[in-house]
Order: sequence, then structure tokens, then C-alpha cells
Amino acid sequence: MMRTSQRYLLLAMLAFGVVLMPTDEAFAQKKSKKNAPVATTAPAAEKKPEKKKLEDVVKGHKKFEGLFTFYQDTTSGEMKLLIKKEQLGNEYLYFSQIGDGVTDAGTFRGSYGDNKIFKIERYFNRVEFVQQNTSFYFDPENPLSRSADANISPGIMASAKIEFEDAETGVIVIKADNLFLKETFGMIKRPPFPGESPMSFKLGNLDSEKTKVLAIRSYEKNSDLAVEYVYTNPSVLNGGSDAVTDGRNVSIKVYHSLIELPDNGYEPRFEDPRVGYFTTKVTDMTSSSATPYRDVIHRWDLRKKDPNAALSEPVEPIVWWIENSTPHEWRETIKNAVLEWNKAFEKAGFKNAVQVNIQPDDADWDAGDIRYNVLRWTSSPNPPFGGYGPSFVNPRTGQILGSDIMLEFVYHTNRVVYNELFGETAANEPVVGTWHNGHFCTVGAHLQNSMMFGQAFLRASGASDYEMEGMKMEAMAELLMHEVGHTLGLNHNMKASQLFSPAQLADKDFIQGKALAGSVMDYMAINIAPDKSKQGHYFSTTVGPYDVWAIEFGYTPVKNQQEMDAILAKSTRPELTFGNDADDMRAPGKAIDPRVMIGDLSNDQIGYSIHMMETSRKLMKGIKDKYTKDGQSYQELVQAYGILMNQYATAGGVMSRFIGGVYVDRAMAGQEGATQPYTPVSLQDQKRAMNALSKYMFAPNAYEIPNDLINYLARQRRGFDFFSGPEDPKIHQQVLGAQRSVLAHLTHPNTLQRMVDSELYGNKYNLATYMNDLTKAIFDADISGNVNSFRQNLQVEYVNTLKGMVAGTGSARYNHLARSAALYNLNYIKGKVSNAGGDLSSRAHKDHLKLLIENSMKEVK
Repeated sequence: MMRTSQRYLLLAMLAFGVVLMPTDEAFAQKKSKKNAPVATTAPAAEKKPEKKKLEDVVKGHKKFEGLFTFYQDTTSGEMKLLIKKEQLGNEYLYFSQIGDGVTDAGTFRGSYGDNKIFKIERYFNRVEFVQQNTSFYFDPENPLSRSADANISPGIMASAKIEFEDAETGVIVIKADNLFLKETFGMIKRPPFPGESPMSFKLGNLDSEKTKVLAIRSYEKNSDLAVEYVYTNPSVLNGGSDAVTDGRNVSIKVYHSLIELPDNGYEPRFEDPRVGYFTTKVTDMTSSSATPYRDVIHRWDLRKKDPNAALSEPVEPIVWWIENSTPHEWRETIKNAVLEWNKAFEKAGFKNAVQVNIQPDDADWDAGDIRYNVLRWTSSPNPPFGGYGPSFVNPRTGQILGSDIMLEFVYHTNRVVYNELFGETAANEPVVGTWHNGHFCTVGAHLQNSMMFGQAFLRASGASDYEMEGMKMEAMAELLMHEVGHTLGLNHNMKASQLFSPAQLADKDFIQGKALAGSVMDYMAINIAPDKSKQGHYFSTTVGPYDVWAIEFGYTPVKNQQEMDAILAKSTRPELTFGNDADDMRAPGKAIDPRVMIGDLSNDQIGYSIHMMETSRKLMKGIKDKYTKDGQSYQELVQAYGILMNQYATAGGVMSRFIGGVYVDRAMAGQEGATQPYTPVSLQDQKRAMNALSKYMFAPNAYEIPNDLINYLARQRRGFDFFSGPEDPKIHQQVLGAQRSVLAHLTHPNTLQRMVDSELYGNKYNLATYMNDLTKAIFDADISGNVNSFRQNLQVEYVNTLKGMVAGTGSARYNHLARSAALYNLNYIKGKVSNAGGDLSSRAHKDHLKLLIENSMKEVK
């Protein structure tokens, strides 16, 4: 009898239609049915899915048609990019520019970003954007060209899945948000610097929800996108300057441009070390030459309308637009300054090569449109420059494709573009400027300082408002010509200031209508005549002879290498001398040729620097009366004082470069007029510089600051601006900052090594003699008696410098002869400070020096 549980299980299985395993007989019946004839009534055929169409994929999107066609969802804002079949495998140029930024993060309106070539390639069901390496050249006729990609890493910037493909037309559609809403094509947020303080301003992480596309513009030969990147940090230590509304949420607006590479028969021109152009470095990997360089210079594609004419208008001129934000009173000055470069282009065979228009107030384009070269004007909260002139190029050829010039209103105000008037860095050239093609430009800040120095000079002499405005116009012209020069491809020529003698510069009849130097690409001192009745130009108002020759080299249509060689053969002419700041002479120990320097003027730099120091001293005595106005604070007086001190320190830096200096001649071997490549500065000039530094930088009375001036150097209080430190003027700190800057060069390992090496080829200033001269300049005048507070600071600084040369980790940088000289001078100083003369402060100071020296001797190994 079946158990009750089994019965219930069977009933449940039957109730739910559970099928039991078939028996062999049942399986045979099923198999026979399978082989039976099929019924004559066929089932309905399955429908094939309809082919997906482009209009279905981009439904609800706005179309932006041009070089690349973009679609943007009108609801979500998401983007799609259409790529044509013929665009696969092609190269395009990518370029970025900051639309608006914050200087706290190193970004500002108009600054140029990445400039690179990329290729669009397909990989199965994906599309890749691959940056191309343009640093090497392989002769296609050389078998080595078959290995052109060996050990060169490609830069795959992005890879996107294909969302739609039309097999007939070859059109591909991908999602484009990740291309532009991330830092895909280039870095925007800078990496932290080594040793950077945790209290420094930092951007947060890129916020994908807040970052958005502001505008899409697509034209026949370029497609542009404006994107606002938002960096979010929920907790910040440093919220930034007043220009940063909220340090937790910082916006940086960037213009991205995808550009069709021109295929117009442009012929690259190669760099020559005797003339200074920005370049794209290219190494010929199939050349056995000692200099396998094919570095292409950056220049515009200028071609004559009439190739047979000696002087012809270009097919396409270089057209500049003055932005409609430019103050009306400056427009004519700006226009005339830009057009001055046509004098140089005429020498190269072009008439009206540069043209200037004014952007209409109702223009339907803005300055960020790369199709226009714009002279832009801004008034930023924290201006990073006075002027800035970058360009972007085709890296393959060096052809300049576009450019802008940024001008800051602060340049024409009495607001200085740096803050530390009394800090340790106040005595040096303000480090306010911009990078361009790997090069730092501070000419705006330099010229503003010179202009304000000139204003102090004119005010002291009772000059009229008309004279003051005339000097400002000249300064503006020099700034514009300098920045336009950059946009034409020229880099700095810091050696050009040697053109005229001090007497010629002080002769207004001689200098009228001439440039003050060989090139406007220099950082010249302002031209101040000792006799104001003979005052000529304060600044250059036209291009110099080097500028004309450089344009001749870069733009003259030549038929062969012989014609080019004839142009370059002129380089040995004195007015065409060239030396850029590739080895930045601003920094201590850098560069070797003292003629390659900022803040100098004339072929007697030492004499002119002394003149500028004497002028600063003279002006210092009268600025309290000239810059004090009833009912106003003393802020203008404070700034005037800072400008005079800055010019004084700059002149000292100019003279310091003659110590251990070597003149450089880059003429080619056998060139007519060439001298030997390296010629040490004469003993006479090195001694002359040393004596001037002793008198004007190191002597007990070197800084003649009127006592009745110091207690009026009161900055205007604004809110809680003095919270970070006491407001009183730090005079000793400022003076020591200037002296420390000069000492840093005079005792730099490079300078002392060069003095030793150059003895082998002509230097007559022996290292040991020089070091003893320096020590005597700093000690002998007062060490036996009273030592004033400025000299006490200087002497301690110098002893610590000598101590660092003989002991500690830094001592290894010095050669043995320099260390020997340092030891000798430490012992010399020890003997001098052993006397007990002087007041209590002086005796305490000497005990301090003695202790420092004794401790350093114990550390010597």
C-alpha cells in the first residue's frame, strides 16, 4: 500500500505538469515523429531589424557643421562627433587657449596652451586620437626611414567606442563628452612643484557634473569648443586671491580648436644660431653630421603677389584687429607701433605686410576666434603681465597660423604689478611674466618699472603733463613692438642694447627717430640724459637694425642657399649683434656674456649703470615732497621709493655680470669679421665693475636713503591687509635683498669655475686676487671701528656664504681653488674681527663673525 507522503508527492507532480523521464519506447516514438514529413503550412517568416540611420542617432540634437560636425543633445547637452571616412588616418592640429582663468592657478585670459598634431585612427570598433611625434626627421630616400617609429612612444590621448557607422558613406559617430569635458587633449591643472608649500593655492578635482560645454563653433577649416572646467575641493587651506570667488569651486574656461593642417606648399626655413627665432626642434636621424639639426623657425606664410617685383604686397598680409575693449586714447599709438614692423618687411621685399583694423563694436565675432589675430585689452585683478604676444604654429613646418597680443591696463597706471616693496625679493626684477614657446617674458613688468622711474625723473624736473604723456606713449610703443616681434617669430635679443654710446644716447638731435638699441626685443633701461635740455627719446619708437635684418632672414624669398648665406654673413656687423636668454642671465651664475643682460643700455654698461644709480640717489632726495599730497595717503610715495630702489638694484646686477664674464661670438668659422668664440672680459673692465660695486652696493654709505623719508613710507591700510605681518617698512631687509642678489652671482660656483677656466684663454683677473678684493670691499672700510647696521647684515651674509663654500653639502659644487680662496678669506676676516674696537653693537657683531668662522673651520674636511 502506497505511503501517504508518496501519494501526495505524485499528485503534486501531476497537478503541476511535471514530466517524468521518458521510457525507451517513448523516446523511439519521439524520434520517429522528428523524421516525419513537415506540414505543408509554413510558419510566418521572421522580420529583419530595420537598419539604423544617422537621423535616428542624432535625433533631438543640434547640428554644428564644419571641419568636424558636432551634435549636441538639446536636453542633456551631451555631444556626439561625426567623423568622415576620409578623415580617418589624417593629421590635424590641436590648439588650446585660456578663455578666462585665475592667476592663482597659473591661468589667465589669452594664455596659449597645447599646440600639437594628432591623427584619427580606427581600431576595430573604436576610434583613437593619437598625438604625433614631430621631433625627428628621416630622409625618405634613406633605408633607415623604414625604422622611423623605432623606440618612439606614440601618444594615444583618447579612445572612443563607435556608436554608429554608415557602411555606404563610411561615416562614424562617437560620443564626444570624454574628449572635451576631461583633460584629454592637454593639461589644464598644473602639477605641484617640488617642495611646494601645503598652504599654496591649489585647484581641487575636476567635477564632471559642473564641467560643461559653453559653445560650439565649427567652420570649414577649424572646429572650436568653449568649455568651462570646474575644479571642486570641499575643504581648502588657501582660498586664493580676491579674484577667486570660491576657492572650493574654481572655473577655468578653455577654447579647444581642431584645425585642418594647411597643404599650401609652404616651405619651412631652418634656424641659424646667429639670429633668434622661436623654433620647433627637429633632429635628422639619417644624418651623420655633427649638427644633424633641421630646427624650423616660426614664421608666417608670406608670398609676393608679384614674385618678380623687388617690392610687392603679400598675397595674404598679417592682419591685426584692435579689440573693441581698447581705450580710445591708446588706439592710434597701438596701431602706429604695430605698423612700424612694415619698415622691416620692406627690406624683405614686402609692402604693407602688416595691417591693422579696429574691431567694430557690433562685431559678430569675439577675440577668442582663432581666425582673427587680435590686440586684446584687459584689466585683471592680479595682472600677470603688462603685455604678452604668443602664437600657434604647425609643428611640422613652423608656419604661424594665428596669434594674439594681450595688454593689461595696469601698465598705464601707478599700480605696480608686484607687491613685495619691502620684502627680500623686492630688490630684484619682478618675476611677473608669461611663458611662450618654452620662454619666459617679463618685458611688461620691466617696462612699467622703467616708465614709473621716468615719471619720477620728469616730476622732479617739473615736467609738464604733455611731457609725461609723451613718455608714456613711447613706452607703449616699445611694448607693442616687442610683443609684435614675438608674434612674428622673434625671440629676445638681450645683447642689442650695445648699439650707441652714452654720449650719442644723450644727444637728442642724434637719437631723434632712431631705435635706442639694435632691437626692440631687448629689455633696455630707460634713456635718461644727464642734461635734461638734451633729452631725446626715453624709449624706442621704431624697430632697430637687428629687427630689420632678422625679418630679412626669416621672410625674404630666396632662390638658393647662396642668397641665404649672403644675408647671414652680415651677422658680424656691430648693429646686428645677437644674444638671447636661452641660458637665462637673470639668475645668478647663468649665461657668461655680460652684454646679454636686462636693464642695461649703451656700449658702456658699467658707466650707464653708475649713471642710473646716481640718478636714483638724486631722485630719492626729493620724492617725499614730490609724491606727498594733502588729503591723500603715502601709498604713491611708497611706490615711487620702491621703483627707485628697484632700478638701483638692477644696475648693480648689470655690473656684477662683468666679473668672470666672457664675451661670446657665434659667427661661423672663416666668416668675415668674426672673432674667436670666447674672449674673457678685460682686467680693466672687471676691476672697474668691482670698484663700482664696492662703492654703490657694498660701501658703508652705499644706500643713501634720506632719514626723513623712511618714517613716511607708510602703505595705505585696506581692511585687514596687514594681518600677515607688521606694516612698517623693512628697509634693512630690502637693502640686504639687493646685496644678496649680487653676491649670489659673484660667489656662484659657475662664476668662480669660469674665472679659473678662462685664465687658460686670456682672463687676467686671478680668482684668489678677485676673492680678496671682494672681501676687502665688504670689510676693510669699517671693521676696525664702528660697523653700521647695513654693513653688519652684509658682512654676516658674506661670511655665511664663504662658510657654505668650505663646509656642508653645498660646498661640493665649488672647485678646489674656490674653496681654498674661501678658507684664506675666512682667516683674513678672522684676523680683522679680532680687534675690540667700535661701539657695543659693533663688538657684538664681531664676536658673532668670529664664532661663525671658528665653527666653519671645525666643519671643514
